[in-house]
Amino acid sequence: MIQQTEHRYIRNRLYISDQEQQQIKDYSIILAGSGIGSIIAECALRLGFERITIIDGDQVELSNLNRQNYTEEDITRDKVEAIKDRLLAINSEATITVFDEFITENNIRGCIEGHQIAINALDFSSEIPLLFDQICQENNIPVIHPYNLGWGGLVTVICPKGPSLDILKRADEEEFNEINVVKYATSYLKFWGSPHDWIDDILEKYSNEKKNLPPPQLPIASWTVAGMTTHLLFNIATQKECKTFPEFYISTIMGDLS
Repeated sequence: MIQQTEHRYIRNRLYISDQEQQQIKDYSIILAGSGIGSIIAECALRLGFERITIIDGDQVELSNLNRQNYTEEDITRDKVEAIKDRLLAINSEATITVFDEFITENNIRGCIEGHQIAINALDFSSEIPLLFDQICQENNIPVIHPYNLGWGGLVTVICPKGPSLDILKRADEEEFNEINVVKYATSYLKFWGSPHDWIDDILEKYSNEKKNLPPPQLPIASWTVAGMTTHLLFNIATQKECKTFPEFYISTIMGDLS
């Protein structure tokens, strides 16, 4: 049992019991994608999750530095190796396992097996993110989906027995991506009398961009989402309640600035 009075987690006391600290220490996480996942990994590690697997085949680019957990010295490095070094510099006794490869239909099951919870931080450039969720559900593994909304964070949890994101896919759409989830969330908020017009404004501007560019993202949301995701990791690991899809969590101060 971890004794917080003699441990690196002493400042977690009152919020987290010794028993809960031990529970999360040994709780195994698979983090698919080390973009926004790089920040989630650090937040989770600092809280006390010490068994983290990260898989990503990408390298660090200059444009990542506005919102991801890398530095100029990391540019051109494999993301997973860079973030592994950072995590072990924080806690050298943690078990940080990384795979420098993209998730494919061939390796996806092997990546997922043996983990208790998953974080799907994959780019929706193919059907792989939805397949990732499907296989996690088949293996009774909850999946957390984090989304960077610039000035706010959006997170939802796919539970093993619940609906999956593909219920949002319309029959007339050729592909499914993060925009489907964000549009669903804004519609839901409008229905319940809490509109976030600033998100709709960004979505419209993004759809009108002439170049084929990735979605705009800010560091505000990256760190907000990391905190939200880590809190959900804690709740799931310690068997506390949390909302699951089609419900979601959104955090922003934008509504208070109007």
